[in-house]
Parts: sequence; C-alpha cells; structure tokens
Amino acid sequence: MTVSNRAKFALYVTVHPFKGFWDMKYEGSGRMSAALAAVLLLALATIVKQQFAGFIVNRNHVEELNSLNQLYYIVLPFLLWCIANWSTTTLMDGEGTFADIVMATGYALIPLTVVYVPQTLFSHWITEQESAFYYFLDALAVAWSGWLLFIGTMTVHQYSVGKTIVTMLLTLLVIGMILFIGLLFFSLIQQMVAFVATIHKEIALRP
Repeated sequence: MTVSNRAKFALYVTVHPFKGFWDMKYEGSGRMSAALAAVLLLALATIVKQQFAGFIVNRNHVEELNSLNQLYYIVLPFLLWCIANWSTTTLMDGEGTFADIVMATGYALIPLTVVYVPQTLFSHWITEQESAFYYFLDALAVAWSGWLLFIGTMTVHQYSVGKTIVTMLLTLLVIGMILFIGLLFFSLIQQMVAFVATIHKEIALRP
C-alpha cells in the first residue's frame, strides 16, 4: 500500500468508521505506520495551535511553552490508553490484539488534526464575538474522535454497545490506577535516592 493509499484509507475511516475499522482489522487495510504517523501529526498540530493560534483565543504564554512537553501530553495518553485497553479487553474476551488497538486509536485521533490545522489559521481572522465558533470546533473535534474511538473499540473487539461502554470506562479506571502506581513508584525511588544521598553525605563528613 502506497503512502497515498494509506492516507486515503485513514481519511476513509474518519467518515466511514464501521466499514473502515472492519477493513482495518479483517481485511488488512490498516497500517501501524499510518496510525503512529497520525499520532505524531496530532502532536505537531497541537504544538502549532498552542504556539500560533490568534491572540483572541490564545491564552498561552508562548515564551513559556515547551514543545517537548506538548509532545508528552499527546503521546503519553495515547500509550496509556492502548496499554490499559489491551489489559482490560484481554480479561473481557476481546478479539483485538495490541496492534489492532494501537491502529484503531491512532486512526480515531485523525479528526483532531483535521480540525486543528484550519482552526489555527481561522483563529487569526475572527473577532471576539466569533470566538464561540472556534471553541465549537474544539468540541466537534473531540466528539468526532470520541465517536471513532468508540466504533473502533466495538469493531476491533467485536463487542456490543453496552460492553463497549463498560470497557471504555474500565480502561479509564485502569489508566488512573497506572498513574497512581507510577506516582507511588517514582515517589519511592525519590525517597530512596534522598536516603542514600543523606547517608553518603554523613559518611563523607565523618572525621
């Protein structure tokens, strides 16, 4: 599949999610490279939006923004969702593999990039009264991606609507648990490092 065909299929999934996600999983139309490229493009689109959106809607202090941090805010939630969803669906007889989950999630993020790029350009020509339309585009992009993520999860795992909703809620719960355990782990490591540093300092200062 050429790059052009991969791009066309990615856009096809956004407007024909039921058929698109079915073809992705069962017809081999999906590509991991295309899904990961969608994530990176979203990260770039988000960075550009926060850096260069019009001053009327841009509340960020541009000089204080760190592009690398913005990359983390996209890539880390993406990875957490994929890992948590795979962990949850493995216990709930889901048919999707980890690769299927990564591809479905990556494709589901495409509407955010599709909206963010023209939205950023549009923000330079709007007035204060027209800013509501800018925020409406934000809500539209999130709702569109959320809908695709729902359809993708349901299709990849062959779940019913109800089971898909429960699975997605459990996935969010697992993400919270992973973050909590991660914070505890790093806090413990920090305390151990501080303890060792204190002992080393005392030994070094001992006559």
